[in-house]
Amino acid sequence: MTKGKARTLLGFLLWAMTSTLQANNHILISPNQKIKIILSKSASGFNVSYQGKTVVICTRVGLATKNKAGAVTYKKIILQQQKHIQEHYKMLSGKRLICNNEATEAICILSPKLKLRLRAYNNGIAFRYELSDLQDDSIMGELTTYHIREGLRRWMQNYQPSYEDFYPMTTGQPQETSCKRHWGYPALIEAQKAQCYALYSEADITPNQSASSLKGYGNGGYQVSTDRNPLHLNGNWHTPWRVIIIGKLSDVVESTLITDLAEPSQLKDATWIHPGVVSWVYWAYNHGSKDYQVVKKYIDMAARFHLPYVLIDAEWDDMTNGGNIEDAINYARQKGVRPLIWYNSSTAWINGAPGPKFRINTPEKREKEFTWLEKSGVAGVKIDFFDGDTQPTMAYCIAILKCAARHHLLVNFHGATIPRGWQRTFPNLLSTEGVYGEEWYNNLPVLTNKAACHNATLPFTRNVIGPMDYTPCAFSDSQHPHITSNAHELALTVLFESGLQHLADKPESYYTQPAEVQHFFGKIPVAWDDTRFIAGYPGRYVIIARRKGETWYIAGINGTDKGLRTNLNLKSLRLPSTPLYIESFEDNTCKKDPWKIKKGKGRLPDQVTMIPRGGFIFIIQPRKDL
Repeated sequence: MTKGKARTLLGFLLWAMTSTLQANNHILISPNQKIKIILSKSASGFNVSYQGKTVVICTRVGLATKNKAGAVTYKKIILQQQKHIQEHYKMLSGKRLICNNEATEAICILSPKLKLRLRAYNNGIAFRYELSDLQDDSIMGELTTYHIREGLRRWMQNYQPSYEDFYPMTTGQPQETSCKRHWGYPALIEAQKAQCYALYSEADITPNQSASSLKGYGNGGYQVSTDRNPLHLNGNWHTPWRVIIIGKLSDVVESTLITDLAEPSQLKDATWIHPGVVSWVYWAYNHGSKDYQVVKKYIDMAARFHLPYVLIDAEWDDMTNGGNIEDAINYARQKGVRPLIWYNSSTAWINGAPGPKFRINTPEKREKEFTWLEKSGVAGVKIDFFDGDTQPTMAYCIAILKCAARHHLLVNFHGATIPRGWQRTFPNLLSTEGVYGEEWYNNLPVLTNKAACHNATLPFTRNVIGPMDYTPCAFSDSQHPHITSNAHELALTVLFESGLQHLADKPESYYTQPAEVQHFFGKIPVAWDDTRFIAGYPGRYVIIARRKGETWYIAGINGTDKGLRTNLNLKSLRLPSTPLYIESFEDNTCKKDPWKIKKGKGRLPDQVTMIPRGGFIFIIQPRKDL
């Protein structure tokens, strides 16, 4: 057989296979054609392929309701319509200023009252269930089940309402131990070794919805488990978007899919919203906000470093030692610093918990309190200790965001759910906790030996989906020591994205640092124009570049206990070929002087070396005068 005939035969066979596939399935293709959602016309789920290889298996879809409006079982999927979606939108904080929401969308009919809305994005997929004509109905549960086979590397967190735990790397567990395990979002899976990853999460929760998580049922089955929703539903209703970000590690880290799927901003005027760096009292002084003199120290620190904000944390309602909360607010305003103040949500930890309590948990109390804050010149609130992921809690969070926006107050949620896109809908939400962060040095010794690996995992997991109030950059020790290097800690201020970036350490620790480090605190951007993943692997190391204006900030950390040397490929940044003005912060091996700081015109190295648990920052400017 000649080569020409062989090619012809091969082409025919491929055409025949494709035609057969098309005949037996509905196929939804992403705009760049890398991702395909394949729905069997007779099966109960769908598969997702990336560049021709299956990376996601959803074995079952459906939604159960009390009155059986949802499809528990069905015989076939009917494709109703398909369309192209494209929009550009602006974010006041986050990975990039201008985001592109582009996808191919289809609607599938599962039953007379239940539709499945599907979207294929260039870097993932999303779907949600839509119910119509409900009459005094209620949600009993969701049937969506993913199959994740044992042996695939994964980084998953045991579910708890605060989302404060580690993401250890595992390869799955035997059925007898994985059965009925409960996992929180996001969940990162290495779907193809070093070639493709899938990160599972959800987006766009509304007041009449609960959040969800994953429950393992053995044999690789992970079912979407919705939290409590006590509402009786009438008319039309839909679930949040179920989201899977798919692609290379760069696709995952750089993704804005969570906000792409969220509702556009509800604020007509957002000119008052200003992300920024915050001085923070809790890490060094557990009960520091009770002491007026300690609070003044942190206000002075913010003024010295030209930080816009100071956070007055829990127990400010019991402030003594020379002043009260009004005195602290007035002192901050005199220093040109705007305060953020803490509240207990009064929904979860109440007995024995710090206050103030019961000031914002009803519309009337919330309106009164936020009116006082606005008149006093307070910039925003940090609200803590929420009651899980139930529908009442989601409605409460959204009500807080709306009321805070009316009174021009920034919001930081703590002890609360992870970001699910609210930061786009309500741009005054600048940060959320939902992370095992630096504050845990003040609580338990477990973070000391795990922090480096944990920190090198978070950019691939938790921080992918939205702002993360990790409270980084401690050079001294709290109640329990840290063994990450100074440059590692400084790098976290760039690596970890958050619209409010709280500096954890005590003022005296920062004052002893080199002048270049102190100057850096006053110029840390927290809202970025662009973000690029440079290199890394979850838990081992990570290098990320973020741009503000014409300036690039490149930060990297080593998550291991061994020295690390890696290539520094910055082609994606499209830097000019002319000499650049570079300021670098690296670790020095000399114990007496932990810093190696350089600045001046030059070229970036082709490789970087990081000490065990070390890190670095390169600040790159095209001109010295920038």
